[in-house]
Amino acid sequence: MNQSIIFPDLQDWEQSSQMIVFPAQQQGMNIECRIGIAKLAALSETNLIATDLDIATKALAVFETHRFDIEEEVEQLIEQELLDELGRVTII
Repeated sequence: MNQSIIFPDLQDWEQSSQMIVFPAQQQGMNIECRIGIAKLAALSETNLIATDLDIATKALAVFETHRFDIEEEVEQLIEQELLDELGRVTII
């Protein structure tokens, strides 16, 4: 793992976009990272239903279970400088 990219233990569910939002830090710069509900469902091999009342809890649990794999994928995208026009990394 590249030591210049750090992932603080911070993440939150964003209801409007149906994504987990979490930070990465590279050389002191914060990069917003996002992973969508479809990717979380694929990782967990479950059906995460967006209308489920406790979707935030379920999505955050899936994120935590697959954190290492998600961070590894995000790290590769950052190293390849594949950020969107707002400077974010998004995995859908």
